Formats: sequence, C-alpha cells, structure tokens
Amino acid sequence: MPLSRRSLVSAATLVASVLAAAPAALAAPAATAAPAWPAGGPITLIVPFGAGTDVDATARLIAGKLGARLKQSVVVDNVPASGGVLGVSKVARSHADGYTLLLGFDGPVSIAQLVNSSVRYDAERDLAAVGLVTVAPMVIVARPGLPVHNLNELIAMARARPGALTYATPGVGTVLHLAMERLQERARIRLVHVPYRGVAQVSSEVLGGQVDVGILMTTGATPLVQQKKLEGVGVTSAQRIDAIPGVMSFAEAPDLRGSELYAWTGLFAPAKTPEAVVQRLAEELGRVLQMPEVRKRLEDGGATPGSGTPATFAEFLKKEKAGYAQIVKSANIQLE
Repeated sequence: MPLSRRSLVSAATLVASVLAAAPAALAAPAATAAPAWPAGGPITLIVPFGAGTDVDATARLIAGKLGARLKQSVVVDNVPASGGVLGVSKVARSHADGYTLLLGFDGPVSIAQLVNSSVRYDAERDLAAVGLVTVAPMVIVARPGLPVHNLNELIAMARARPGALTYATPGVGTVLHLAMERLQERARIRLVHVPYRGVAQVSSEVLGGQVDVGILMTTGATPLVQQKKLEGVGVTSAQRIDAIPGVMSFAEAPDLRGSELYAWTGLFAPAKTPEAVVQRLAEELGRVLQMPEVRKRLEDGGATPGSGTPATFAEFLKKEKAGYAQIVKSANIQLE
C-alpha cells in the first residue's frame, strides 16, 4: 500500500534521525538569541538557483514566514550561475552576522567539491548548518514505447542489452546523476549517460524519445506520469509515494534495497555566525515548518518538511556527503 510522503522520509534512517530531533529544537527557548539580532536591516536569503524553480519557490515560502516571525524582512536573492557554486561561494565569503543566509541544496553544497577541483569552499568548514528544510525522492521515467514498467524490468533490459540504453539527467554531478550511478552500481548494469543543462530538457528529450530513461524530481515527474505521457519506473525512496502510487520504490527492487537516495534543501549561514543567531534561526525555522499551510505547500510539491537542531543537521550533512563521495569515487565522476 502506498504511504504518505511523511512516512517515506521517516523510513529513511538518516532523515529520520533529523526529524526525530524536531521536538527538542522547538522546545529550546527563543531567548538564547542575541537581543541585537535581527535589528540591522533586511536579511538576504541567497538561492543558488534561478527564479521560478522548485528551490526558489521553497525559498520564497520560507522567507515570507521566517521574516514574519523575526519581524524583519527576508529578501530572496537568486544567484544561479555555475550550478549553484557561485551562490554558495557568496554566502561562504559573507560577513557572519546573521544578515546573509543560504537556502542550499545537495548539488552545490555537498557534491560540487567532490566532482569539481575548481570549487574552493568546503561546506563543513565555511558554512554553519541551521536546519533541514525539505527532503524529496526522485523519479525515474521511461520514454513512450519503451517496454519497461518498473525497476526490475529496467534492470533486466539493461542486463540483456549492456550499454544500449541511454538516460538523461540535468547535469554531471547533480544528485539525480548520482542516484542513477548508484542504481547502476547496485544493479550491476551499464547505461549511457546523456547530461543536459536543466530539468526541462530532460523532460522534453524523454518525451520526444531522444533518450530511453530520465530522472526528475517528484514535482516535475508526477504530472507526466499521472497523465501517462511517461512511464513511471521507480522512485528513489524506501516507500512508494501517494501522488503516483503505481510506481515502485527502490526498496521493492531486490537489487536496489538499501540504496535509497533523496534530494534535500537546507538553511545555512556563514561559518562563525554567532551561535545564538544560528540557534534562533533554527528555532524559528522549526516553527515555520510546523505551520499547516507551509507543510501543505511543501508536501503538494512532493517534498517532506524537515526540522531538527543545527547539530543534527550537521551530522546529516556529513553522512550524506560520505555517501556521495562513495558514488563519485566508484563511478569516477569528474567535471571536465
């Protein structure tokens, strides 16, 4: 039976450890924040992705609610260049005063430095983890006419035709690329990677039959699967998801059980931001993510709201990066 998005994340061990800490975070007294903050003008929330994207929509939702709670405007600043690296770099170099924040995500925060030698920042060293904002699975889809309806059938076809099937992602070193590399490693199959410059191209190329398989975020994949324009092959989570209940999960495929992977977003500040400011941000973020209207908006977009303390988020990030590093090393992924 398909489970809710909330259930799918609770089943993932790493994510569950973060969510389990939410009550403690919410119980902490807001009085720990320095009295003078925020009082020095608007807070800038940098989004290392373009306007109109899922990450941008999440940032604007959180910014409005967070600003209301802090009684200080939170202004979203989109810095989309270089796959998000420019935006993360900008925050890493900013004054650690609580007035410049980052709505970061897996690719530029944790993966970029593993695949691109020109990336000079280290998120663990240069950013202060505030809190997990969302977690979401990815969806593997097949082109019209490909006789593949689930993960087991995809694996069987790939084994029968090694190197013949192609798959599209929005770029080398994205979490979607890493998910497909993990699938190939665990299932012992070989597909041909066709990287594009964005998710819109992935959708159009799979729809047009130029590539056999693509991987998309839940938001982009769900309507295409529901309208039967593309075949839903699998979701990278431990359980199926409500919006497309006929699509099997990684945990249901014997070759992929235990290899689930999720995309995430999180709130960060520059390293050395005062602990009291980081704690206040975490407390208010936790309260924002508990708001029914916020939870509904995020869940309607295919994500599960996160929460937790800065410490549990930092531990989550360490474990996620270790998993990414293993995939990158095994698949020898490097940007040219």
